Amino acid sequence: MYDYDLLVLGSGPSGQKAAIAAAKLGRRVGIVDRRDMIGGVCINTGTVPSKTLREAVLYLTGLSQRDLYGSSYRVKEEITVSDLAARTQHVITRQTDVIRNQLARNRVAMITGTGRFADAHSIWVDGGSGRESKVTFDKIVIAAGTRPARPDSVDFDDRTIVDSDGVINLQAVPRSMVVVGAGVIGMEYASMFAALGTKVTVVERRERMLDFCDDEVVESLKYHLRDLSVAFRFGEEVAAVEKHQTAALCILKSGKKIVADTVMYSAGRQGQTDDLALEAAGLEADRRGRIAVDANYRTPVDNIYAVGDVIGFPALASTSMEQGRLAAQHACGEPIREMHGLQPIGIYTIPEISFVGQTEAQLTESSTPFEVGIARYRELARGQIVGDSYGMLKLLVSPDDGRLLGVHVFGTAATEIVHIGQAVMGCGGTIDYLVDAVFNYPTLAEAYKVAALDASNKIRNIIRIDG
Repeated sequence: MYDYDLLVLGSGPSGQKAAIAAAKLGRRVGIVDRRDMIGGVCINTGTVPSKTLREAVLYLTGLSQRDLYGSSYRVKEEITVSDLAARTQHVITRQTDVIRNQLARNRVAMITGTGRFADAHSIWVDGGSGRESKVTFDKIVIAAGTRPARPDSVDFDDRTIVDSDGVINLQAVPRSMVVVGAGVIGMEYASMFAALGTKVTVVERRERMLDFCDDEVVESLKYHLRDLSVAFRFGEEVAAVEKHQTAALCILKSGKKIVADTVMYSAGRQGQTDDLALEAAGLEADRRGRIAVDANYRTPVDNIYAVGDVIGFPALASTSMEQGRLAAQHACGEPIREMHGLQPIGIYTIPEISFVGQTEAQLTESSTPFEVGIARYRELARGQIVGDSYGMLKLLVSPDDGRLLGVHVFGTAATEIVHIGQAVMGCGGTIDYLVDAVFNYPTLAEAYKVAALDASNKIRNIIRIDG
C-alpha cells in the first residue's frame, strides 16, 4: 500500500486541478508545497498579483477615464507602493483561502514543505524542521512551475536590479525604469509603470515585440505606450548594468548608456526542477529545467506525469489548469479528450490584447484567402460610455464559406470578449451567425455584429464584381 494513489508536487493552477480531478474520482490525493507558496507562483508573485496591480494602476491613475474627464484626470495624485500593495495583498489572501478551502472540501491532504525524489514511487519532504519524512505514492504529477531566468552576468539585488517576480516588491514607484525584454511579461510591466508616470525604456534584442500577435494590434499598442513616454530600443542588447548610489547605469552593446532608478529583467523562465532530484526517479530536465512529456503529459517513467510551466510552451495558467485535469484523469485510467486546439491568448498590457486563431501574417504565409471585418470601439455606444475611443475588434474570415479564421481584440475587456469568437470558431460557426445574432445593447460584444457585417459586405462586393 502506498500513502497516496496520486501525489502532486506544486499547488499552482495545474497542481490544484490535477489534485482535485483525482479526488473527484475517489483517489487518495496529497499535494506538496511550501506554506508561503499555496497557489504557486501564479497566486503569490506572478499572474494574480500582476493583474491586480494593473487594476490598481488603472483605477488610481484614472487612465481609463481620461477620454471623458480630460488628460490630467487622476483619482489619487501621489500613488505609493503601499496603495498598490494593499489591493494586491487583499486579493492574494482571498485567493489563497479559496484554494485551501477547495482542497480541504475535496479531501486533498496538504503536505507542507518541499519534495525531492527518493525513487519513482517515493519522495522526501523537508518541512523546514531539519528532519525529512518519506511519502510514497502510486502515481505522481510534477507541477513545480518556473522562476524568472536570471543571467549569471547580472547582479540582482531585488531593489535596483530586479526580475519579474521581484518587481511587485519594490519599495517605491521608480521615476525611471529600464525593462530588458519585450515579451509578454516585460510589456505588461512596462505599460503599468508607464501609466504610473515612470519613464520607461524597453530594450529588446529582436527587431519587434510580441511577434506572434497581429501586426496592427502591436502597432496600436506601441503608439499608446509611446504616448505614455515609453521609449523602445529594438535590436539592442544590454552588455552590463552598473549599480551606483542613486541609480543604475545600463550599458548597451551598441555603446548607448541609459540611467534608471530600476532595471527589470524579463528574460524568460526557468523550470524549478533543480532541487527535485529527478535522477533518483530516472528522469532528467533540459537546460531550461523543462521536463519532456507525451500527449497525455506522462514522462518517460510510466507513473510520473508533468504539467504546467515546467513542461514549457504554452506556459499559461489557463492551459496549465487543463493539463493538470487531463493528466490526473489519464493517471486514474479515465477516458479523456484531447485539449481543444483553439486556445485564446490574453496579454494584460494597458490597453489589453487578446486573440484566438490565426493572424493575417500566418494566413498570408500559408496562401489562405481571407477577408477582414473591423469594429472600432468609438463607433459603439458602450465604447463611448466607458471612455474607450481606441479599442478595436478584428475578424479574419474565409471568403469561401464565411468561417472565422481568427479573432483579434485590442482595448477594454479584450480578454473577456474574445471568448465569443472562440466559441463560434470552436463550434464551426460562420459570420452569418454573428450577423443574425441579437446582442445586448449597449455592449462591447456588439462589436462582433459590426465586424461581421463589415466582412460580409466586403465579401458580397467581391462576389458581385468577380462572380
